[in-house]
Amino acid sequence: MIIKSCDLGIICIYKRPLNTAIIALGCFIVTNMAIKAQDTHQYLGQTPPGIKPTIFAPGIISLDSLYEFGSVFTADGLEFFYGVNIGPRPEIRFTRYTNGVWQEPITIISDPTYGLNDPFLSPAEDELYYISNRPQHASDDTDDHNIWYSKKTENGWSEPIDPGPSINSNSSEYYISFTDEGTMYFASNTDEMDDGFNDFDIFSSRRISGEYQPDTRLSSAINTEDYEADVFVAYDESYLIFCGIRKEGLGQGDLYISFKDENGDWKQAVNMGDQINTSGHELCPFVTKDGQYFFYTSRKDIYWVSTEIFNQFRK
Repeated sequence: MIIKSCDLGIICIYKRPLNTAIIALGCFIVTNMAIKAQDTHQYLGQTPPGIKPTIFAPGIISLDSLYEFGSVFTADGLEFFYGVNIGPRPEIRFTRYTNGVWQEPITIISDPTYGLNDPFLSPAEDELYYISNRPQHASDDTDDHNIWYSKKTENGWSEPIDPGPSINSNSSEYYISFTDEGTMYFASNTDEMDDGFNDFDIFSSRRISGEYQPDTRLSSAINTEDYEADVFVAYDESYLIFCGIRKEGLGQGDLYISFKDENGDWKQAVNMGDQINTSGHELCPFVTKDGQYFFYTSRKDIYWVSTEIFNQFRK
């Protein structure tokens, strides 16, 4: 198991707000009262996309020779985690902006026997979640995936920790995302269900006093008898995006979006259409903490697009 980190760097950037200046004792004191524009160092310094998806960081993150998927930025946009399929054992890579430059991506979590992928940060960014086919117990010989996490330490990331039976079952659990309040959304194909839903479905679980509570399967507005997984939930829980494999889909797997109604219930999920989906497989949705950019995987690369594209689905 490789779990490591590079040296921490602290970058301080000050900006003068538009049309706002406070003069005190002959000095200008810069405040953050105005709307902050994107820091040019954020998101690997890439040119921000419009409502047409573009490949993210080609030649740096998205490489022709590799399959990249499952990505997450820290809230400040200056650290980036993503999965790379290098064969039978995917690994998690990482890069950060420090000492004035973005560092060369390095592998921070890997295993010589088991795969690890689909990274996602806890709300406090002190825990890194991912999935792996490593056994939960020494006597476990099942071939399934479970959710794990590592805690951030002074020396990097801890050994994998099992979040417990409210999350992991005797079947597979995929992908993870969190609300600001710490509720985890994830997918499972647990065979403990007896309600006729026979493929992956999306669940949520609240975390109270450090313990995950019994999970709740989302309504039929989201889950069907088909495949629903790879769920991203908005930090305020106002919308979610997931991968669905359905007969009416455009390809091998499409991204769908659902918003909450005035009663706090999920509206019927809708296909995000051919602006996002292709004849291939779209998966691994993620929206940056500032709400500006939507990331996902397509054609074995990571793409990004402005979240303004969501407006056409709110109706």
